[in-house]
Amino acid sequence: MSIDGSDHTSMVSIHIAEEVRDYRVSLYAKAMDVKVRHDHDYSNVMDELKARLTLSKDDLKNHPVVRALRDFYWRLGIDPTKVRPSSEALARRFLMGKMPRINNVVDAGNIASIETLVPIGIYDLAMVKGRLVLRRAISNEEFIDITGKASRLTGKEIVLADEQGVIHVFPHRDALRTSVKDDTSRILVVGCYIMDGMDASLARVAVDRTIELIKASLS
Repeated sequence: MSIDGSDHTSMVSIHIAEEVRDYRVSLYAKAMDVKVRHDHDYSNVMDELKARLTLSKDDLKNHPVVRALRDFYWRLGIDPTKVRPSSEALARRFLMGKMPRINNVVDAGNIASIETLVPIGIYDLAMVKGRLVLRRAISNEEFIDITGKASRLTGKEIVLADEQGVIHVFPHRDALRTSVKDDTSRILVVGCYIMDGMDASLARVAVDRTIELIKASLS
């Protein structure tokens, strides 16, 4: 981990397990200090985004980034026409005027994801224990999602996990344990990219844009 003391952001390494490398998926991650707020309004940013976003809902599925993500889903055995990539789903909701508003941290990640079409995950770093690994799930491994619902994984899923268990199940199921809460003070921002069809720099752009928006909400 390398730390930039000027703004308390740091690069975070995530190990990619051998058994998932054939899927050609990788992650870019940074940590930062935050204060969770419910009173920040991103309306101006969202208005500018709507003016710039020229894709229609029907065009989204043919965008190169969305196509790469959809192809990745097919390799996972997931039908992307039924379960869309999270960034595509967010963009569709945004175009329909149904953008969810949560807080300044989560909303920043959603905006950056719509702008870049890169899936973004945000986690409470205080709740992340030990090394992070992108790996296969363990058969019968427990997962408690962000709603508090418990389930058992089959062993076929690709997951992001720490030493205490799964914090994310691909394609878009986050764990309750590491979700952003009102008292969260340091977060991990993770951008997902597919090596076939996506430039790795795009994940960095998405993560940095998330951080930029959060910083603006705190100024």
